[in-house]
Amino acid sequence: MLPYRASNCGGYTLEAELGVAPNGYSEPDFMGWEIKQFGVKKFENINSSVITLMTPEPTNGLYKSKGTEYFIKTYGYPDKLGRPDRMNFGGVHKAGELHPTTKLEMKLIGFDQESGKIRNSNGSISLIDQQGNEAASWSFSSMLLHWNRKHDKACYVPSLSNTKGDRKYKYGNNVILGTGTDFQLFLGQMASGNIYYDPGIKLENLSTKPKIKKRSQFRIKSRFLPNLYKKNEVIDLLD
Repeated sequence: MLPYRASNCGGYTLEAELGVAPNGYSEPDFMGWEIKQFGVKKFENINSSVITLMTPEPTNGLYKSKGTEYFIKTYGYPDKLGRPDRMNFGGVHKAGELHPTTKLEMKLIGFDQESGKIRNSNGSISLIDQQGNEAASWSFSSMLLHWNRKHDKACYVPSLSNTKGDRKYKYGNNVILGTGTDFQLFLGQMASGNIYYDPGIKLENLSTKPKIKKRSQFRIKSRFLPNLYKKNEVIDLLD
């Protein structure tokens, strides 16, 4: 056990209490279940939070072929808080919408929204620029493998945090359980705008020794979680 004070330590803290060491494995966390913590303002309000579903790196596009630094310098922007020598790439990117800052559009290539089916096994979730270049993309095959294996049984646990001094967390007894999923359900929620890409990628020390932080996030509001599972229920662990 080691001290950890970053803003994402709610998940690490819960995993530590369950005896789960931090890892990058595409396997369920605990006894066959994927454990996801999400912050709430009140334990009663478990349907009003944003949850990060997964954080996969792009598998193709300029991000992959020319590198993250090139990607940020091409599609990113100077830090909006005025921090010097820094560029960011962030913002909510939804399918079919042009992002006003990055000028990239998220497209689901090979997915038929009307039928909810994948029509091209070589399809992808792609960020396309205004010249038609593929800035970054995630192949369906890589995402499908990760999603179906890791999220077929998922438990979403609400938390309250106290950030004064050392961070402290409380975890709610009403947890959301989802069982039986399919990557096509994931893509359907992306197509409707309920799942979106919301990265936190930055490039610091631009003029000296550039330092890159990578974080590609696919996120959803908790009220849409039932749309991802064939069975969804809220369980009171104290009942």
